[in-house]
Amino acid sequence: MTASTRIAKLMLDDKSFDLPVMSPTLGPDVLDIRKLYAQADVFTFDPGFTSTAACESAITYIDGDKGELLYRGYPIEQLAAKSSHLEVCYLLLYGELPTAGQLADFTKTVTRHTMVHEQMHNFFRGFRRDAHPMATMVGVVGAMSAFYHDSLDINDPWQREVASFRMIAKLPTIAAMAYKYSVGQPFVYPKNSLSYAGNFLNMCFSVPAEEYVVSPILEKAMDRIMMLHADHEQNASTSTVRLAGSSGANPFACIAAGIACLWGPAHGGANQAALEQLREIGTVDRIPEFIAKAKDKNSGIKLMGFGHRVYKNFDPRATVMKESADEVLDLLGIHNNPTLQVAKELERIALQDDYFISKKLYPNVDFYSGIILDAMGFPTSMFTPIFAIARTVGWISQWKEMIAEQNQKIGRPRQLYVGPTQRDYTGVAKR
Repeated sequence: MTASTRIAKLMLDDKSFDLPVMSPTLGPDVLDIRKLYAQADVFTFDPGFTSTAACESAITYIDGDKGELLYRGYPIEQLAAKSSHLEVCYLLLYGELPTAGQLADFTKTVTRHTMVHEQMHNFFRGFRRDAHPMATMVGVVGAMSAFYHDSLDINDPWQREVASFRMIAKLPTIAAMAYKYSVGQPFVYPKNSLSYAGNFLNMCFSVPAEEYVVSPILEKAMDRIMMLHADHEQNASTSTVRLAGSSGANPFACIAAGIACLWGPAHGGANQAALEQLREIGTVDRIPEFIAKAKDKNSGIKLMGFGHRVYKNFDPRATVMKESADEVLDLLGIHNNPTLQVAKELERIALQDDYFISKKLYPNVDFYSGIILDAMGFPTSMFTPIFAIARTVGWISQWKEMIAEQNQKIGRPRQLYVGPTQRDYTGVAKR
């Protein structure tokens, strides 16, 4: 942030109030209203905080109009083409790309933290077999604070570091265990010889009866999915992690809160909703009927996997994800799949139809990631847990940044009260 001498003036009745203008390194200027309530006895009303900056951050920047996503200043397209998820994890955590030696040390540390406490296996068995994996993950990640007592002190930089490594390393193991438990298969221990993405695939799809060989193309696609979802500025789940962390809660509780928020269909569940909608359409011949309903405001039908709340012209992650989708589908040879045929036709229409173009309803990252995960063999219930694995490093980076702030305060949003004014209690006999 650069210093600014500009002042905005707010006129309220016959009084004038000065609001300092703050200038970020990228993005629009921001009005500093921190003293507004004390000086003018008013505060602002901004549902969803869509026009309010709740924090300073040097991690991720999004320009929705340009379709731009930067991790620590690096365009996501460059990282997706040249980097890996663990290298991006290092970048998000520490602010710079690692040297070869730093990356090797970082990878080794993460790899050797992938096993979970053996007693946690018993914890899983307390859930019903048909429990949603996200429900299981919320409980298990929150329970990590009961197993790793030596990394709960948020005021100790070393303990914060240990907790960070543990969550980045163990979330794939926990998600894979949740999946295995839901399908009645034995847990698969992590292998230090495999990559981060390859290890997750192995833990999900290998069984004791036969060897599972990780496909390099599927491994690359999974690594990209994780990289593209690693962070996304102050979204709902990241804001939840920051809000929980502002109270001094332990890091495992904060990440569990983020996972719970991510579960919502308007957030992390979007790729699951997109695929389920494709299956609901069923066949290509039903697409015109569905398109007509999507264009009808009174139908209540919303097109899932198209457009984005932040990106106004295109989602920069979708271009990369489409490339991975094509590679995975070519490898698996499942082009005759009815759901895939519906997806391809919807994609073609969205890129050519004047209505879609005018409304900027382009295929987004959720559209393509859902297709990839389905092709890999994941049930839709696992889509959001995989998102949680990817976003863990972003949550942790944002949490660590918040903890390090000198003037960090507990989150306490205001409200516009619209309830009854003060009234006297009436005894039950007189009501």
